Amino acid sequence: MAHIHEKIDFTVAIFVVHDGKILLIHHRKLDKWLPLGGHIELEEDPEKAALREAKEESGLDVELIGERPPTTSPGTRALIAPRFLDIHRINDTHEHIGLIYWARPKGGSGAFAADPTLAPAEHHDIRWCSVEDLEKLTPPMTDAVKWYCRRAIQEISDWRLPIAD
Repeated sequence: MAHIHEKIDFTVAIFVVHDGKILLIHHRKLDKWLPLGGHIELEEDPEKAALREAKEESGLDVELIGERPPTTSPGTRALIAPRFLDIHRINDTHEHIGLIYWARPKGGSGAFAADPTLAPAEHHDIRWCSVEDLEKLTPPMTDAVKWYCRRAIQEISDWRLPIAD
């Protein structure tokens, strides 16, 4: 989706981990290695945006990892909290507030659950990368994205975060 606001937009980044590897895409327009993600559209909440972007960009159904507090009153729906938030400049006049989620493929550890599909209109490549692979990507990945990748692999592998309902 195009930018919905002139100065700032909300986005999601989904760091999907499976068997100690992280799913990354080589973005066609940006020529960068990135996690799955994109803009939160006007009619959706951040969770729906994360699930939609993961499906559109990889063909995978994923489950977000994190806590969902209990709903305490009618008309309130608790959301899974993003693991991290950031704000990053896109150009001189536009920024993105990024909601950063951890996720894993639905369906457990079978290969069928983690076989991604390339979205050729958006990406040059899609692949599962180990921590060691992060240093070998061309073009090189930014230090910030590498940090998130390493952290997601570590935390999901250690099962430190609860899986949301």
